Amino acid sequence: MLAPFACLPEGSRGRLHAERMSSFRSPFQRDRDRIIHSSAFRRLKHKTQVFVEHEGDYYRTRLTHSIEVAQVARTISGVLGLNTDLAEAIALAHDLGHTPFGHTGEDALGALMEPFGGFDHNAQALRIVSRLEQHYADFDGLNLTWESLEGIAKHNGPVTGPNADKKHDGPLPYALAEVNAAWDLELHTHASAEAQVAAIADDVAYSHHDLHDGLRSGLFTEDDLMALPVTGPAFAEVDALYPGLEKMRRRHEALRRVFGRMVEDVIAVAKNRLDAAQPKSVDDIRLMGTTVIRFSKPLYQELKVIRSFLFHRMYRAPSVMEVRAKVTLVVQDLFAAYMADPTLLPDGWQAELRAAQGQVEVARRVADYVAGMTDRFAIQEHARLCGGGLAGLPRGPEFPA
Repeated sequence: MLAPFACLPEGSRGRLHAERMSSFRSPFQRDRDRIIHSSAFRRLKHKTQVFVEHEGDYYRTRLTHSIEVAQVARTISGVLGLNTDLAEAIALAHDLGHTPFGHTGEDALGALMEPFGGFDHNAQALRIVSRLEQHYADFDGLNLTWESLEGIAKHNGPVTGPNADKKHDGPLPYALAEVNAAWDLELHTHASAEAQVAAIADDVAYSHHDLHDGLRSGLFTEDDLMALPVTGPAFAEVDALYPGLEKMRRRHEALRRVFGRMVEDVIAVAKNRLDAAQPKSVDDIRLMGTTVIRFSKPLYQELKVIRSFLFHRMYRAPSVMEVRAKVTLVVQDLFAAYMADPTLLPDGWQAELRAAQGQVEVARRVADYVAGMTDRFAIQEHARLCGGGLAGLPRGPEFPA
């Protein structure tokens, strides 16, 4: 039984292009399945999370990250009586718009696109599911339900209005503005509880797996984590229960406790906030003026300490910064090469390029192409077109599974 404030399949606002209902899948199940079968989703397997694709087989990629986010989202939404299919669909789609080389690639492409309307990976995900996936006979994109599009657009909160994240002041990203012009996503409100769950699941997943990957890479040690909140008590508990436990088992046991602490905290906070607010519909959730799915204040402050540690010891470690500098040049060189000669893009892209009105439209099509690249394809194309490679990139140590 779903809660009254869940997104009910029969209450969906439908699809932009009308389709016959499935006899055995709900609208949100169809959304999830279309996302999984999309080309953009498959490409995530060779896109960076933190470590570049070639650095090791055991590090998370955007694909494995998205699967982990979906697992967390299903767990939390199931406990709260929410629509697990919708939460899963939004979780699986949330990173479809990411460039090669993770946030480094996004930063590079964002700077290059500043004169042409900017670049934002959330907005690009909407562009992908609304336009760039071109497989269906009756429409471009995946023709997702309004609720899934809303979740992709607003899972981090309102985009416009008084409750919007002030980090995104200014004009809407063009990719988001185009989708919103075709179908009003009510960008001034919060999203459904399912979308909020997908957002917090993202935080839970990366906070957990980046600790795993940082340890595997040798950028920090278990002793470093013993000095931090949340992780320190988790290791201490494992040591008390299993003295002398083998290193990799000790690591796993401690970090799964960290994972569990985050999920349990989110569920407890959500139950308290929902009990207090007594929302009667999903629109009550959207109009609350605040998020209902969040960490408790004490845990949020402790996680800020861990994220600061990860930022300095992992995301900005010298070896990682060396890779960031090199892959930034890859994105810059590829964008410049395609802008100088758009005929370098594949044949299937040439018709739209010929119809493009001015440099802005050309740049946006070039950005679509570069953003869609996997790490390995970007490296290969850079070597082919620019004569450069990534020889000398540091490789992280690889451990057995």
